[in-house]
Order: sequence, then C-alpha cells, then structure tokens
Amino acid sequence: MSELTPITLERVKSYPLGKRRSMVNIDDFGKPWEPGGSVSDWLAGLPGILAGNDLKEIVERITKAVASNRIIILAMGAHVIKVGLNPIILDLLNQGIISGIAMNGAGIIHDAEIAMIGNTSEDVANEIGKGNFGMAEETGKFLNAAIAEGAEKGLGLGRAVGGMLIREGFPYTRKSLLATAYELDIPVTVHVAIGTDIIHFHPNADGASIGKTSHLDFRIFARLVSMLDQGVFINLGSAVILPEVFLKAISLVRNLGYTVTDFTTVNMDFIKQYRSITNVVHRPTLEGGKGYNLVGHHEIMFPLLAAAVKEELNRIAINQRPGAG
Repeated sequence: MSELTPITLERVKSYPLGKRRSMVNIDDFGKPWEPGGSVSDWLAGLPGILAGNDLKEIVERITKAVASNRIIILAMGAHVIKVGLNPIILDLLNQGIISGIAMNGAGIIHDAEIAMIGNTSEDVANEIGKGNFGMAEETGKFLNAAIAEGAEKGLGLGRAVGGMLIREGFPYTRKSLLATAYELDIPVTVHVAIGTDIIHFHPNADGASIGKTSHLDFRIFARLVSMLDQGVFINLGSAVILPEVFLKAISLVRNLGYTVTDFTTVNMDFIKQYRSITNVVHRPTLEGGKGYNLVGHHEIMFPLLAAAVKEELNRIAINQRPGAG
C-alpha cells in the first residue's frame, strides 16, 4: 500500500461560481434591530433561513387562522405553567386567539395550586426520600373532589376543575387557566395517564371518575380537532402524552369522515423529541398542511411567538379600519 501513486488533480472539472445553485443568498440575511423598533420589526429582521424563516411563516399562519375565525388549539405540558407562562396564555384566551387548551394530568395540579396559594412545584429531590413527595393534602382533596363531582354531573375533567375553582374563589383564581377558560366557555381538555399524577395516590382518588371525565375530554378534544382544517395546532412542551392523543384524534375524525388535511402544526420544546416531532410535525400533515418544529426554552420562545402574533393581528386590524391606507 505504501507504493500507491497519489491521485492526480490535473483533470478535475470545474465550472463558474455564478452558475452554481446556492442555498444561501444575501437577500435572506438578517437585519439589525434598531432601538425603538417594534416586535414586527424584530421579526422581519430575522434571517429568512431555517428557523428564522419558520417563525415568520408560523406567525403568518396563526394570524391568518385567527383572522379567518379558524381553530387554534394549544396543547401543553405542565412545565409550561411552572416556567411562568400562565399570564401569556391567559391573555391569548382573553383576546380570543386560543380556541381550546389540552393538557396532561399534571397541568391541573400546578394550575390549581397556583389558584389556591399562588405557588407550585415542590422540591421533589428533597421530599421523595421521606415519602412526602406529592402528599400535600389540599391538592389531592380538592382535585379529586372536583373530578368525582364532574363525573357525577357528566362533565369533562377540565370543565369540572375549572368550575370548582370559580366556585371556591381561591385567592389567585384569576391566575388559573382552567378557571378563566371556564368563565370564557373555552374548552380545556385534560388527558390523564393513571399513576402519573400525585393526586392518584390520595385517599379520595376514584379511578372510575378520572377515567370517565378524561375520556369525555378526549371526545371533546376530538371535536376541536374535527374543526382544525385551516387552523393551527401547537404542542408546547409535551413529549409523549399530547402528541399521542393528537395523533389518535386525527385518525378518529378522519375515520368519521371529517376533512382535516389543510392545517398547521407547531411543536415547541427545548430539545428535539422523537414522539412529538413524529406525531405532531410529520405524520398528521402527510395528507396536506405543514408542520414546524421550534427548539428553545418555553419561557422565551412562547412569549416571543405570542407577541409577534398579537402585533401582526393589530397591524391587520389597523389596516382594515375605514380610511386606512
């Protein structure tokens, strides 16, 4: 092998740089943001490349859907509440931008604790060794009572908890997603995996009530999904539960004959997850529409998206006023 003759480069064929198809053009470069500029200015200044272009398209698709009275569903993991995003989501609910919320079982725990005492998220590492993790009495007592009452009254889990939060009038009820959505008559569906939530091992937990109310919520969620054509589904921070629920709901409504093909999906998380990218971004949009994946911390990315959407909707509203233009 040591006697091999090095290959010659003399007959390499080349061509003019100007004739090559290039993937990056200076027209797509970003533009510096200037002090005093708007969120729209910042968005417009992002590079028209990769996630920069994706974010612009997502804002455009969401604002178009809202302006056309289409469905916007926010599916969210409980971590979204723990990083302080309730006020951002509450604002979107009050503005009529979000049509429905789907959350996992942990979501009602953190949302209810915020309403009850204004704080949540215990120190698991400190408490689990003593067997104290998840043992706060008021959390289990209140939520399991709400679920049992909801089952008896034929309510979904989300509506049952939201209604009881309003009725109890806790000090921080106005910070609760469930309570506010209940008052606005916006559906919040809760999708529970038995054994994943601390309230499941409290004495007043009733598996039949949990299953009944959560199954009803799945059917309510499927109704929302049946109206998703030309709308937007956002999965914010749920790695497994809600991507699975969404995929099953898509299959169900298509089986029942609903046309759900032209819609937008957006997955937002701080790392790339197989299940959410597959079941939110790729598989549901195989028949049409478009899926996006944005990577970044919820507490930064979602407020930016919300601000960009609100400002674009405001710009549209101004341009539609009599005499505008």
